[in-house]
Amino acid sequence: MVKETTFYDVLGVKPGCSQDDLKKAYRKLALKYHPDKNPNEGERFKQISQAYEVLSNPEKKRIYDQGGEQALKEGGGGCNVFSSPMDIFEMFFGGSFGGRSGRRRERRGQDVIHQLSVSLEELYKGTVRKLALQKNVICDKCDEKEHEVFRRSRSDLVMRMQLELVEALCGFQKVIRTLDGRDLVITSYPGTVVKHGDLKCILNEGMPIHKDPFTHGKLVIQFIVNFPKTMDPSVIPTLEQCLPPREEVIIPEGAEGCNLVDLDQDQETRRREQRQAYDEDEGNSTGVQCATN
Repeated sequence: MVKETTFYDVLGVKPGCSQDDLKKAYRKLALKYHPDKNPNEGERFKQISQAYEVLSNPEKKRIYDQGGEQALKEGGGGCNVFSSPMDIFEMFFGGSFGGRSGRRRERRGQDVIHQLSVSLEELYKGTVRKLALQKNVICDKCDEKEHEVFRRSRSDLVMRMQLELVEALCGFQKVIRTLDGRDLVITSYPGTVVKHGDLKCILNEGMPIHKDPFTHGKLVIQFIVNFPKTMDPSVIPTLEQCLPPREEVIIPEGAEGCNLVDLDQDQETRRREQRQAYDEDEGNSTGVQCATN
C-alpha cells in the first residue's frame, strides 16, 4: 500500500505498474507537454519529468511509496532530489528535440563539418544531433546504413511483412518492434482479406518530420502472401466449398491440351544476354529487319 499516489496520477498509471507502462506514459506526456511544443505547459512538463524520475528509480520509488514526497526529500539529505526536466527528456529520447539553445550551439559549430554514417535507429533517436552538439559540429551529410526490417522514404518508414495464406484469408495479429523499442500490435479481423502486395500504413509511426520532431511520418507495410507450393488433393473439395466458385469455362471443340512448366528466370536472363552478345558480334545490334521482295 503506497502512502500517496500523486506521481502515479501525474503519469496516469496505477501503483504496481510495470516499467514499460511507465516509459510509455512518460513518452506520450513528455512529447505532448514539451515546452517547445506547448510553451505554457512548463510546470506540467516539470511535474511529468519529476514523477518519471522517481518512479523509474527503484530506490527513490521505494522511499516514495513508503513515505510520500516528503520522505523522498528527507531521504535525499535535504538536497534537491530532482534532476533537470530537460536532462531527463534528453536522456530518455537520446537528444533534445528542437531546443533554442541547441540551435544556437549548432550555429556556432558551423566552422567544422563532418560526414557521419548512421543507422536508422541512431537517426531516429537523435544520436546524430547529440554527437554534433558534443563535438561542436553539424552534419553536412548522413549516409544511412541498411536496416534489416525498415527502409526510409523521406519521413515514412517502409517494411515488408510475410503472411501465410491462412492469415491473409482468415485474419491475423502481428507484433512490430519499432526503432525506439516499442511493440505495436496490428490486427486483421476475420472477414477481411489481405491480398499479395497490399499496402497499409500506421499513422505517426514513421520518422520525425524535419523542424517538427513531434510529428512523424507513416509506417507503410507491404504484405507478401506465401502461397503453398502443393496441396493435398483430398482437401480440395472442402476448400472449394469455402471459396467463391470458379468461372465456368467452355472449351471449344478441337482445342489442344498443353502442359504448364515452371519458368526459370535465371536461365531466361542468360539466354537473352547470350542472344544479345551474338547479335552484337554479328552486327545485328539494330534488331531484326524484315526482308522485302
